[in-house]
Amino acid sequence: MAGCSIRALWILNNFDSVVFSRRFPVVERQWRTACKAENENSSNDNLNYTVYPLLPTDSELAAAFVERKKREGSARGFGIRVTQSAEGSDSWVDDPITRHIISLFINKDEERENNMLWPLILHMKGHYCILVLPLVEPQHLKAYAGVCRRSDCGNAIGVPGSLSSLLFDLPSITGACMVAHAIGDVITGDVVEPEVVVSASPSVGGLLDSLTGSIGISGISTRTKPVAAPVAASTTSSTAVIGAVTSDAPKFGSRPLDKDALRTFINSSMPFGTPLDLSYSNIFAIKVNGFSSSDLPLPDLKQPAWKPYLYKGKQRMLFTIHETVHAAMYDRDEIPDSISISGQVNCRAELEGLPDVSFPLTGLNKAGIEVLSFHPCAQVPEQGVDKQAVMFSPPLGNFVLMHYQAFCGLGPPVKGFYQLSMVSEDEGAFLFKLCLMEGYKAPLTMEFCTVTMPFPRRRVVSFDGTPSIGTVSTTEHLVEWKIITGGRGLTGRSIEATFPGTIKFAPWQIQRLPSSRSFLGADEDSDFETDSTNNMVNVEEFLMEKMSKDLPPADLEEPFCWQAYNYAKVTFKIVGASLSGMSIDPKSVSIYPAVKAPVEFSSQVTSGDYILWNTLGKCPFAATVKV
Repeated sequence: MAGCSIRALWILNNFDSVVFSRRFPVVERQWRTACKAENENSSNDNLNYTVYPLLPTDSELAAAFVERKKREGSARGFGIRVTQSAEGSDSWVDDPITRHIISLFINKDEERENNMLWPLILHMKGHYCILVLPLVEPQHLKAYAGVCRRSDCGNAIGVPGSLSSLLFDLPSITGACMVAHAIGDVITGDVVEPEVVVSASPSVGGLLDSLTGSIGISGISTRTKPVAAPVAASTTSSTAVIGAVTSDAPKFGSRPLDKDALRTFINSSMPFGTPLDLSYSNIFAIKVNGFSSSDLPLPDLKQPAWKPYLYKGKQRMLFTIHETVHAAMYDRDEIPDSISISGQVNCRAELEGLPDVSFPLTGLNKAGIEVLSFHPCAQVPEQGVDKQAVMFSPPLGNFVLMHYQAFCGLGPPVKGFYQLSMVSEDEGAFLFKLCLMEGYKAPLTMEFCTVTMPFPRRRVVSFDGTPSIGTVSTTEHLVEWKIITGGRGLTGRSIEATFPGTIKFAPWQIQRLPSSRSFLGADEDSDFETDSTNNMVNVEEFLMEKMSKDLPPADLEEPFCWQAYNYAKVTFKIVGASLSGMSIDPKSVSIYPAVKAPVEFSSQVTSGDYILWNTLGKCPFAATVKV
């Protein structure tokens, strides 16, 4: 988050009222100085507004946010230009990113001019809207205002003057997005640290022992002050079995906005508006335990912000590679199948002092790595064709050491086709023919595999069909086929599975979704018009008119539901190794200063959006450039 500073942030509830706000005067002073210089040097500015140096009040911002919802059709906005888009609005830019990076016009009646506030990061979590305003240069604000007034739209990526080119020069946007997501997790209590899978051993019970209460950071230096007792769930979870999950995260249920906790998090994570450490677990531990005389930093080493306490106890290191497979399977000659992997290396270092850990990543060439990003604690001093050295000073607790994107070198773990043909308006015949784990060898094991046929706009009345393997269950809006269930893992071989059948739906009745659907109600990310008196076209109707005229629509936020029966989704879990080929050799991990600490390594693969498109229906796909 280098180069990121936050001017202000606001949290609005589902009544469009500001329930919390925070301004950072140090950063705002920088903005006012830059605005003064910019306004003095821009006498030839053709835009019909000036760069306003002041932040709006809470009431002004809430009014501007409501006005934008009316102008753009929803809180997030269209993201695409429609007939009703007005010049100067976000949708005029015709870029989906404007659903997440928005602008507001703050009305100043006394000056009779509109003042643009941009870039505002919009993040919606629970029943709250979070707006974060990072510091950018006034020239960037004017550049965006110019893009909002261009007659052309849909500029290609990288074209001078396009929104993509502008955002590429603004790293503060990325930092502000991280701040918005961290705050969203804090206010909803959805704070979950990365999983680290460990083996059964007597020492596992100490992972969730008391000094940090419910977050379970073990082995922190002894305190003289009393601390909160661990919750019952933490005590029971400390009895580990093979495949147990270690997590330091405090877990909360649904709760009202805790302003004190939010203020503590903001004051500690971003003092003076500069994000330093957005780990809520660290800040929560500091708030609960404080510091004692035994927590003095080492005299010859600088203690990083991400490690507020030093570990004391039995030493060891845990690594887990967690990969998520995304696939779009078409079974069509004219459309190639698409499969990709997003992975991360999770780590937990129970090491005393402030050691440096280093190891070589292997399998990079085999994995076909496209993107690599590392935790701020890591250094990458050496690169090779198939090997990359990584050195880091580990934080406290579980953390993600690295993210990456890769190809699936072993091929799709589930491949085949899905066909569904509607023989009448209310009855369809379908067929699955799948092959699982073809070409996969031990130790790779598929623990479970389930195929789901969703029907979000039809109600299932009856179903008939028997699969060659597995069991089937139905609900009103889906059919679920469990091919492999827990306890019956598939290792060292492949299987073929077929499933023919028929399905009947309740009679189809054309129903228009109500336009008075409230914003941030049952679906807080809704794109439906909230004002029934507004004549603006619904963005969903605009898209559905192009894609389908005879089938019931689905929510715009469900990109795989263009039609009522267009796809099946596969979910599975594979353990034993990564699919990309990424690996860590525990014997190659070195720790300085040298200590005897066992190193454990595990891996798991889960499905993400793994889609089998109906071979007989419509489907979206990315067009390829013909050379």
